[in-house]
Amino acid sequence: MTQHINSGKSKGSGGLPASIPVFMAFLCMGFGDAVGPFVGLAREEFELSNTMAQLIPFAGFIMFGLLSVPMGIYQDKKGKKFILMLGLIIAMAGLLVPVIGGLESYALFLVTVLMLGAGATILQVAGNPIMRDVSPGGKYARNLSLGQFVKAIGSLSGPLIPVIAARWLGMGWELIFPVYSVAVLVTIILLASTRIHEFKSESDQHASFASSLGLLKNPYVLMMVLGIFLYVGAEVSMSSNIPLYLEDSFGIDIKTLGVAGSGFFFIAIMTGRFLGSVILNWISAKRFLVITAFVSIIGIAGLFTGNQLIAIISIFVTGLGFANVFPLIFSITVDRMPERSNELSGLMVTAILGGAILPVFSGVVSDLTSVAIGFTVPLLALVYILFVGFKINRL
Repeated sequence: MTQHINSGKSKGSGGLPASIPVFMAFLCMGFGDAVGPFVGLAREEFELSNTMAQLIPFAGFIMFGLLSVPMGIYQDKKGKKFILMLGLIIAMAGLLVPVIGGLESYALFLVTVLMLGAGATILQVAGNPIMRDVSPGGKYARNLSLGQFVKAIGSLSGPLIPVIAARWLGMGWELIFPVYSVAVLVTIILLASTRIHEFKSESDQHASFASSLGLLKNPYVLMMVLGIFLYVGAEVSMSSNIPLYLEDSFGIDIKTLGVAGSGFFFIAIMTGRFLGSVILNWISAKRFLVITAFVSIIGIAGLFTGNQLIAIISIFVTGLGFANVFPLIFSITVDRMPERSNELSGLMVTAILGGAILPVFSGVVSDLTSVAIGFTVPLLALVYILFVGFKINRL
């Protein structure tokens, strides 16, 4: 038997609701998505091939495969707030590397991305389930979509800050690192002063590697974890390839406007997540998953037309479709097995490793054919998500 204590009465030292620092943590979580726009910038900065440039998301997302399950187990012992704070501190350390030492080489840049990825991994493990602890009963899916909307603001900053720095401030794109450092520091201070009542299970069984990996024997859990793996890989493939696609297909320079293509994609995601948090007041999460997957497929298909106007519209449509896939799959799975939330969180955040794997395949396909054809990789991933949506609606 389990109990879910509504933590709406939890407060920080300044009387702020407990949800405020959690939403701020989601904002910082979005900073990890900057690895997508970094691909185009680093390709120009360090004169890389498409395949070598895709090592950036690989470095950023490999930590999801290494840390997620151990962090889920550790979280079961130490609590979600402790792990959330740990993720913020590690992300802060990674951001301070270029702030203090600069970016003198591609290898150093990969180290920075690796540490930022480690912090984002830990934030995902703690942030997604702790949102359930600060949400009113029955509003987890809605609030998780709203949290992912806030995360999308952080994601959007990745492509926008370099453009603002270059066009209006006359500065380099590395301005992004001190800006992120300040935001993470503010979040650390807010979270440290906030008391959060966490979900507690009455079971004496604690999470372990065996219990976590054993969940994969459940076909339902395996299907949903694979859905997260393919979705995140598809999103990172899209955000990293869009600037390259705009430059190679339409001659739009990456350092001025090309990276803004990723920004346009993230604006669509941000918009879609806000709309999703509203729509989920009236429609079930399972049904909404089918709709979002279908819209995503339509959007990606439009990129193959070769028409610039249709391509720009398709980028936005794809972002709208992608917007709520992650929070929907995550919340549907956790709501089915809330007593195993720490283990499920570890497994599903591990699946974010797809953000390291699929972009490499997309980069290889792009090098062998064209950047446009590289979009077949995320397209096939969304076809699977559509299958998942139909499947769970029949259960």
